[in-house]
Amino acid sequence: MSVQILMPALSPTMTEGKLAKWLKKEGDKVKSGDIIAEIETDKATMEFEAVDEGVIGKILIKEGTEAVAVNSPIAVLLGDGETAASMTAPAPAPAGKPAPTAAKPTAAPVPTAFTPPKLAEAAAGDRIFVSPLAKRIASQAGVSLETIAGSGPNGRIVKVDVERALSGGAERAMSGGAVRATAAPRPATPAGPVPDFGQPFTAVPNSSIRRIIARRLLEAKQTVPHFYLTVDCNIDELLSLRQKLNARAGADYKLSVNDFIIKAVALALKKVPAANATWTDESIRRYDNIDIS
Repeated sequence: MSVQILMPALSPTMTEGKLAKWLKKEGDKVKSGDIIAEIETDKATMEFEAVDEGVIGKILIKEGTEAVAVNSPIAVLLGDGETAASMTAPAPAPAGKPAPTAAKPTAAPVPTAFTPPKLAEAAAGDRIFVSPLAKRIASQAGVSLETIAGSGPNGRIVKVDVERALSGGAERAMSGGAVRATAAPRPATPAGPVPDFGQPFTAVPNSSIRRIIARRLLEAKQTVPHFYLTVDCNIDELLSLRQKLNARAGADYKLSVNDFIIKAVALALKKVPAANATWTDESIRRYDNIDIS
């Protein structure tokens, strides 16, 4: 009987992710512990290990698809003696959304509550389900598998679970060893178009990591007290230059110190084009022209 490969939860706050890349294709044989795909979460791009052995009969989610819900089918693994034509039809998989190709912003989706992963079954005589790579890392680090929560299918312990345990990312209650995890609040993102100021621009699509960084920066700006520093500058030479230029111009024009500051900002944007940009939820717009204010 065929087995569905599900979208894994690779972090405690993950409710959806981007299937960045398939490392296996339909018809390829896989064994437990093989890296079959790269999954992009809101924190990083991580490798996804196969849990069972078999042949990939069908890939349900194309690489590059975003917003694939955790635990939704992404591929089908054929059973012994089974062919792609005779495999059990899987449940329809959510389509997710394709990687952004345009710079049209949308409101950020509100995540559902995170369901903590199961602890590995560790009763006397019971088998702990763990990938070979995770087992090796835990053995080398001297970490007991009985204390690690598995986030893979059916509570299987994978590499990221061991790494999280080593870094102290998973908190356990004093009684029962249950994992405590809550989804981080996501600040609201204003909907609607972002003005392009009538300037030509190049849209650079945002990765999931860049979008979460932007939301965290906005949250910090709104909720964390800030203080600002000032500095005194000696601009005697600038004032002297301003005086000479104004004397040469006569009644044609009069330069202010602010004019020199605007000139300096324009030159800085020319030197660092990446700063000559605005943010949208889907992409960063890098402008071709420099237009102060």
